[in-house]
Amino acid sequence: MSHPTAHLLIDMVNPFDCAGAEKLFPHALAAARAIADLKPRLRAAGIPTVYVNDNFGRWELGFRELVALYRNSESPAAAVLEHVAPQPGDHFILKPKHSAFYATSLEVLLARWGTRRLILSGVAGNICVMFTANDAHMRDFTLAVPSDCTASEDESSNEWALRQMRCVMGADIRVWRETVSETRPQT
Repeated sequence: MSHPTAHLLIDMVNPFDCAGAEKLFPHALAAARAIADLKPRLRAAGIPTVYVNDNFGRWELGFRELVALYRNSESPAAAVLEHVAPQPGDHFILKPKHSAFYATSLEVLLARWGTRRLILSGVAGNICVMFTANDAHMRDFTLAVPSDCTASEDESSNEWALRQMRCVMGADIRVWRETVSETRPQT
């Protein structure tokens, strides 16, 4: 199976209970709404979504258990998952640190698919998304980081991170509709 492009959805299965979460949450919810519009377009083009997620200290839980835990909670996590919950056919990888590549099987999966272009979305734009973009850039992936599909605690931090990803890593940071309009169906 060949997937020249893949979508990495970073840390959106999230309890939003860390320091700064009250500032991050409204921005994350807006990004989740944009991602909810993006995902069906990617699926129609044959582009797989890989949820790359922190386990938020819940080392005894797998990804599906994290989704169920947060989806059934009365926390902000449930509101975000209403928009970005995994669907059949989506993939997932748990990560122990900021980058989706660090100590995970992501690189092996992408090599198996022949992926060379990544679309990154999620939180926090100035931390986990940017560290993932950096590691992807060092591995010679072409990057798109739709500006409306990432969020940080505040807009200025997110804008700074997006500029860094554009200037230093060559990422396309246009909004998803502009980025994905150039995506052709994969086989």
